[in-house]
Amino acid sequence: MEMRPLGSTGLVVSVIGLGTVKLGRDQGVRYPGGARIPSDDEARELIHAAADLGITLIDTAPAYGTSEARLGALLAGQRDRWTIVTKVGEEFEGGVSRFDFSAAAVRASVERSLARLRTDRVECVLIHSDGVIENAPAIDDTIDELERLKARGLVQYFGASTKTVSGGLRSLDRCDVVMVTLNLAAKDDLSVIAEARKRSKGVFIKKALASGHAAVGGAGAGTAGLGLDPVGASLRFALNTPGVSSVIVGTSSPTHLAENCRVVGGV
Repeated sequence: MEMRPLGSTGLVVSVIGLGTVKLGRDQGVRYPGGARIPSDDEARELIHAAADLGITLIDTAPAYGTSEARLGALLAGQRDRWTIVTKVGEEFEGGVSRFDFSAAAVRASVERSLARLRTDRVECVLIHSDGVIENAPAIDDTIDELERLKARGLVQYFGASTKTVSGGLRSLDRCDVVMVTLNLAAKDDLSVIAEARKRSKGVFIKKALASGHAAVGGAGAGTAGLGLDPVGASLRFALNTPGVSSVIVGTSSPTHLAENCRVVGGV
């Protein structure tokens, strides 16, 4: 597994990161074959497979249902081999997202995440943007609180998972890391990635496989003539973009995870 620096943070992460929404949530998530949260044994097998593949980065969030709490148990005794990314600002309850980016909510969210993850710190916390806060003045209060949590040692680095180009660019002014969308059918955030590279900021990629649709058309529509399958083309496109640190791949299948790692072996 290739490792890359996360901007100028000093962290080094695997180019494929494991997204864990499917460990804890079965609503609003695309599962091949139908929505089903994996059993404890299946979840343990997934984490073991990720470790065997050389993956060091795990992405989770309070909005991912029971993901954080399950990871706390699954990573017991091996915490130091993982770089954990979690988020603040979004909760998902009763099939609906609720957002709160206030300083008090951010502080409570991080403290709760640490308890669920059974750890005393997380390497990175991202603002789980609703697409509005990233362009609103109120985001400064959110970032102020993240800076206080960083000073307390609860958070090593922070950033934003954004939904707009303007929000991504703005987040680079105060954040260490940005998470943006990039795939063969969604290239607007290339300008954010280029600017992040200039500023030595870390870049995580979400939806590189168009939320699972690359293999059935979607992002794969741009692969004609490349001589690659859609998944391989999509992952290579993202990872060959200068400035990208890691691509987050959400799956509950060790087989799918291994295949995704195999197709980027030559990156």
